[in-house]
Amino acid sequence: MPLLTEEHQEIRKAVRRFTDEEVIPVAQELDTHNKEIPLHIIQKMAELGYFGLIFPPEYDGIGLDYISMAIVAEELSRGWLSVGSVMTRSIITGTLLLAHGTDEQKKKYLPGIARGELMTAAAFTEPDSGSDTGSMKLRATKKGDGYVLNGEKTWCTFANRAHLLTVIARTDPDMSKRHRGLSIFLVEKDAGETINHPNISGGPIPTVGYHGMRSYALSFDECFVPAENLIGLEENKGFYQLMSTYESARIQTAARAVGIAQAAYEAALRYSKERIQFGQPICNFQAIRMKLSEMASKLEAARQLVYYACDMKDTGKRCDLEAGMAKVVAAEMVEYVTREAMQIFGGYGYSKEYPVERFWRDGRVISLFEGTSEIQHEVIARRLIELS
Repeated sequence: MPLLTEEHQEIRKAVRRFTDEEVIPVAQELDTHNKEIPLHIIQKMAELGYFGLIFPPEYDGIGLDYISMAIVAEELSRGWLSVGSVMTRSIITGTLLLAHGTDEQKKKYLPGIARGELMTAAAFTEPDSGSDTGSMKLRATKKGDGYVLNGEKTWCTFANRAHLLTVIARTDPDMSKRHRGLSIFLVEKDAGETINHPNISGGPIPTVGYHGMRSYALSFDECFVPAENLIGLEENKGFYQLMSTYESARIQTAARAVGIAQAAYEAALRYSKERIQFGQPICNFQAIRMKLSEMASKLEAARQLVYYACDMKDTGKRCDLEAGMAKVVAAEMVEYVTREAMQIFGGYGYSKEYPVERFWRDGRVISLFEGTSEIQHEVIARRLIELS
C-alpha cells in the first residue's frame, strides 16, 4: 500500500484549489504592506475543517492522520507561510489538551479549537529564555481559587487574534528546580487587532519576513487564571507536557518548509522556461538545469522525511528523533531552494516584482522557531546515543 493514498491526493487537490483561489491572489500585496491574514480566509479554513484535522470526532475534529495534516500545511504554506502557520497554534494547544488535559478541559476547549472558533497562541519564549526552557521566570503564584501570573513573554505569534494563550509559567519559585518547576496554563482573552486583556500588555516585534501574523512581546501584570485552567490540574509537569507536543509542532513546521520550497521551485521552473537569454530559454543551460535538479531532489527528500515522521506519529510511538530530523532537514532545504530560486531569477529575484524574495525571507525563519536547528541536532544526537 503506497504511503499516500487516493484520499491524500484528493486532500492535496482540494487544498491547492483553495490556496490558488483564496491565498495566492492576495499574499504578495498583503506581505509587502505587512498586513495580517484577512479574517475571511481564516473563517474559510475553519469551515473546511483545517483546524480539526488530527483531532477526534468526539471533539468535533475530523480524525485524519498526520500525513493529511502535513499535506494541508504544505499546500497552505505554498501560498503564504503565515496561512499555513495559523494551524500550528491550534495543534500545539489541542495536542497538549488531548494528551494531558482533564476531561472537563477537553470538553470545554477542544471542540472550539477543532472548529476554528477558538484561536490560540503559544506564550513559551521569554526575553532571556529561548532554547533553555528551564531558565524561564514568568511566575504563577497561587491566590484564592487560582493563580496570578507576573512576568514577560516574547515571540508570541498571533497573540492579538487568539482567544487562548497557552502559557508556561514557574509554579515553583526555586530556580534550581529548573524545568521541574514549570506548569502550563490556558489564559482566556478577547481576540482583536491589538492585545485585549486588562492585565496583559504588549506590542508586535518588527520582523524581516513571516508577515501576516504578528509576533508579540507580552507583559503579564497580576493576571489571574482560574485553577481549572492549569493543564491536567498538575503543577510542575509543564515541561514534560510541552516536550510531548513538540513532536506534532515540529512535523507541521517541517511541512510548512516543504510548502515554501515547493512554491519557490515552481516559480523558478516556470521562470526558467519563460526567460530568454542568448536566444533561448535559460532552462536550456546546464547551470540552470543543475540547479533545478538539485532543488527538486532536496525538496522531495525533505518531503518524504516529513511523511515518514508523520507515519511514525500515527503509530503512536515516540518520534522525537524522526520529527527532529524532518524539521532540521526541511529547514536547511528551504533555505537552499529559496536561495537558488532567487539566483535563477537573477536581479528580479531581489525585487518586489516577484514573490520569490518573500519565499526566501519566510524560509529563513524555519530554522529558528519550534526549536532551533542547533537544538534539533542536540535532540537527534541524544536520541541516537540512547538507542545505540
